[in-house]
Amino acid sequence: MKTKITLIISVLFLGLNFGFTQQNEQCMTNLSIFSEYVKSKNYNAAYEPWMLVRNECPKFNKAIYVYGERILKDRIKNSSGADKTANINDLLKLWDQKAENFPNKLKKGDLLSKKAQLMYDNKDALGKSDQQVYDAFDKAFTEDAKTFTNPKGLYTYFSLMVDLFDKGQKPARELFNKYDDVFEKIESEIKNYTTKLNKLVVKEEAGTELTKKESKYKKSYESYLSAYDKVSGSIDSKLGSRANCDNLIPLYSRDFESNKNDGIWLKRAVNRMASKECTDDPLFFKLVNAYHNTNPSADTAYYLGYLKDKEGKTREAISFYNQAIDLEPDQFEKSKILYKIGDKLRKNGNYSGARNYYYKALKANPSMGKVHLVVGQMYAKSANNCGDDNFTKRAIYWKAADESRKAGRVDRNLAKTAAKQAANYMAKAPSKSEIFAKGNSGETISFKCWVGGSVKVPSI
Repeated sequence: MKTKITLIISVLFLGLNFGFTQQNEQCMTNLSIFSEYVKSKNYNAAYEPWMLVRNECPKFNKAIYVYGERILKDRIKNSSGADKTANINDLLKLWDQKAENFPNKLKKGDLLSKKAQLMYDNKDALGKSDQQVYDAFDKAFTEDAKTFTNPKGLYTYFSLMVDLFDKGQKPARELFNKYDDVFEKIESEIKNYTTKLNKLVVKEEAGTELTKKESKYKKSYESYLSAYDKVSGSIDSKLGSRANCDNLIPLYSRDFESNKNDGIWLKRAVNRMASKECTDDPLFFKLVNAYHNTNPSADTAYYLGYLKDKEGKTREAISFYNQAIDLEPDQFEKSKILYKIGDKLRKNGNYSGARNYYYKALKANPSMGKVHLVVGQMYAKSANNCGDDNFTKRAIYWKAADESRKAGRVDRNLAKTAAKQAANYMAKAPSKSEIFAKGNSGETISFKCWVGGSVKVPSI
């Protein structure tokens, strides 16, 4: 009897195992079929075998969800009415299934923000309100901001906040806090990709050719930086005059007492007031000093220098600026401070001092191509002060053009701007006929003004 039972169990086990193996084989076959169809963009043919694998073997392979996303996006694009809505909802469901069946591969912020963006793009079809879509984005940001990195999603998230503010559904305090949340997130992503890019720029500028893999990475980093730069500008445009001094000063004045020991609140208030040029109001002085007392740092030293600058106390301002540089350990953050100091000195007409700080910024952040553009502009503006005659004065434009070209070399996103600026300077430099008349082709012209250095006259 015992033997009989054992045999029955064995047969059942073998039957179940055979069934499982057979199911796996069917899923493998259908996986191969729909994969090939997807690769050839024949999404209609891919749909049926894909659905079979999705329903029968949801944990079989990650391709079910990677390729399934493409299949459903194609169906959404090529459908309308109730069919389109059904396909949109099915894509939302697919992403949930991916999270359920491949949790170890899950990037929660990325997944939730993708769902929120799909809802936003189709909110009428789905019957979603701005508040509902905003809440979906907010869930992604608050639960996993680290992987919520999509530039478009970050812009949509903030844009919805502005829309809700305009409708009277969000207060100004929440609007400005959300601006800071999103802007700081974008800054962290810019820092991340800039740090990666700088390693490749330094290698390239040293004359070492990048490998194919490195060139691919460089292009990717530059693409991300370009996207974040555009989104950053779009967010500022969307905020617009809602964050002007008339709105900021009463808000920060009202909230100051309850936040005067909150370093994060003070930092954001000072940065916002400075960026919107609300620095003449006594509140700005009050905020800076409270910020410094609460959390002395590179930031606070910079703003104390800023205040001294406004009082015309240049020497004291420079002392605080240098403190800010010494206090900042992070090279990317240091480069931003150095650049701002350079800007201050340039606006005050101290071109030599400005170039010194600009170049220090470039050393800390080698891909900061805008340094070369600004230095080139300063050279060009100094043309009348850097030569003995018309020819040598205009020779400075060759040096300005050389400096401008460097911008496009270290930051490909500036290539067009750099080329345009360089061409403008070359048009103002001595022509071939003037070089011929002067008879100094190939000679070196030295500059005795603040620019210093020299330039070689082009050979003709």
